[in-house]
Amino acid sequence: MRTRPTLSWTPTGAPLPRTTSLDEVVRVVADGRVLVLSGAGLSTESGIPDYRGASGSLRKHTPMTYDEFTGSVEGRRRYWARSHLGWRTIARAAPNTGHRAVTRLHARGHLAGVITQNVDGLHQAAGTPDVVELHGSLDRVVCLDCGAVSAREDLDRRLRAANPAFEATATRINPDGDVDLPEHDVRSFRLVDCAACGDGVLKPDVVFFGENVPRPRVERCYRLVDSAHALLVLGSSLTVMSGLRFVRRAAAAGKPVLIVNQGETRGDVHATVRVDLPLGQALTSLLACL
Repeated sequence: MRTRPTLSWTPTGAPLPRTTSLDEVVRVVADGRVLVLSGAGLSTESGIPDYRGASGSLRKHTPMTYDEFTGSVEGRRRYWARSHLGWRTIARAAPNTGHRAVTRLHARGHLAGVITQNVDGLHQAAGTPDVVELHGSLDRVVCLDCGAVSAREDLDRRLRAANPAFEATATRINPDGDVDLPEHDVRSFRLVDCAACGDGVLKPDVVFFGENVPRPRVERCYRLVDSAHALLVLGSSLTVMSGLRFVRRAAAAGKPVLIVNQGETRGDVHATVRVDLPLGQALTSLLACL
């Protein structure tokens, strides 16, 4: 059963107090077994915009939904034409100081694990092991008919071969690898079918808006929350339930919930402390204090 996409969240009541002090974060992280939950705000310093920040892509862009993608060839053509360009930018993106800081925190033994809502693979590129990709990854492609999983690089080569004259230029990149593209560039784009079964529909191995996270993955995340001593949220507005549920679970168990994010989040009411700082700066300072 799929859920209705949640694209926005409107705060109610007065904003809860926020701080620029990392003292409480330093204290809790120093004790160890902290689970990180990261969002798009962690990757903005790598050149990938977030969805809901001051310049977030949702202000100008409506992301692809599962029903739109599976419902028509036109929807899939629109997605793949735009994502074909966006993938090149995602693939070139490099981890920033925030990603590298998380890797160092893990290496020093402070972390119990990392769950990311991002699909850009930058935690892994920075060297963090055993990252749970809550929403999947853009570097894989899955066939909706036979279930075969293949590398995005292979699909990229096939799409280039099928569209040798495709010379559209992306004007902006979005966190899901999608870009803004004029409709006349979309209409001429040729799709390719699954190479394994011959005619299957290919989809990026990511969870679209309106699509549920696979239950085994959710249960794995719950186990990580249950075994951790605290939850550290980095760069997520927690608008969608896929991430918010872990904040609620940690808070219900009496565990500290630390949120480092620029702006309010849907999980603020559950937080022990709410730090309003850029992620690269905050995590670099955190490391220096430990």
